[in-house]
This record gives sequence, C-alpha cells and structure tokens, in this order.
Amino acid sequence: MTDTPVPSVRLYRRILAKASRLLLRCLIPLGVLLGAAAGGAYGVVKPPQYSATSYVIAVPAEKSRSDPATALGFAQAYGRVATQLAVLGKAQEKAGVPAAQLRRSVRAETSPDAPMIAITATSGRPARAADIANAVSGALTQQANHTKKATGIALARLSGALEPTEPSSPSPALSALVGGCAGGLLGGLALLVRPRRAAVDGDRGRAQLPAPAPAAEAQEAR
Repeated sequence: MTDTPVPSVRLYRRILAKASRLLLRCLIPLGVLLGAAAGGAYGVVKPPQYSATSYVIAVPAEKSRSDPATALGFAQAYGRVATQLAVLGKAQEKAGVPAAQLRRSVRAETSPDAPMIAITATSGRPARAADIANAVSGALTQQANHTKKATGIALARLSGALEPTEPSSPSPALSALVGGCAGGLLGGLALLVRPRRAAVDGDRGRAQLPAPAPAAEAQEAR
C-alpha cells in the first residue's frame, strides 16, 4: 500500500488566500442582495399603517386680553398634554380604543411660529386612524376650554382628520432599497476592516520568526 501524499502547508495557504480574496470581492454585492431580500420580506410581511392628522389652534378666549405670544406658549403646553392619560382617557370612549393603545399610536407636534397643534394617529385601518385623531383633538379641546376663564386661552379645531387613502408606512420596494443600501454599507465596512486584520496578523507572524544567525557564527559552525 502506498501512502497518500499530504498537501503541503503552502498549498493550503494558497487556497485560503484565493478563497479570502474571492470572499472580499463578493462582500459588497452579497451584502446588497441579502439586505434587499431582508428589507423586501419585512415590507411584505409587516401590515401597512395609515396616518391621519387633526389640527387644533390656540386662540384668545372671549373678553380676554391675551396676546399672540401667550397663545403660542399655551399651544406648546397643550401639545405636551395631548398624549397624557388625562386627555387619552376621555378620548378612548369615542375612539373605541383603550388609552394604552392610544398612547402608542398618537403623537402631537407643535410649531415654534404658530399656536397650532397637529395630532397624528396611526392605525392599520384608515377609518380608525381618522377617528382616533379626531377623538383626541376633541378631548384636548374640551379639556382646554374648561379652563379658558383662568388661562384666557381657548382651543378650536382648525381642521378635522380625514380618512387617508394611502399607507404612510414604506412600501416593500422602498424597504428593499433601504435594506440593500444598509447591506452594501455593512459589506463595505467589513471590506475595510478585513485587510487591516490580515496585515496585523502577518506582522505578528514575522515578529515571531527567529532572527537569522550572523555570517560569522554560521562559518564557525561549519
């Protein structure tokens, strides 16, 4: 029986070097493909979300001497109160949604230049998104008008929320595009980091090799 020749260490190193170079060349395209596939799958699996917005404006109450600056300040304050339990607790009956769910699906935004509050609700059903936004804006207006004699500021609904016709969540195509960009970025970062590690490992290997003997010592050994 003859012994099977064992491949040399150099052959293994050449194979590993070729495989490493091939992998480095494919990192970015592979990252783009994987990211696009993951993003597209996420966009298809996740149900679409719809957003509706209702606008409320702060105005001086009747027989009040409040100036526009005061109305602007109270609009900022009421914008912070809009998503609190005191308002959502009153809106949950009209919206038909528990207050805890309202808090997750409602956000309020104010303007630094105008005494206006935008109340946006998000839901998987277009009609429910509009109902939630209108219910919260109505509850906020009602609560603010109870204290208008003390504050001198009243709230009025400027525009009610309408049923949205298109989802506000990203489409599967957009999710795939974002995922592909993220995958390509990660592949590029890995491509930048990998050569540095290989160079460091090579420097460590060379540092561990024994230093060659001087020529004089080699002649004496002979």
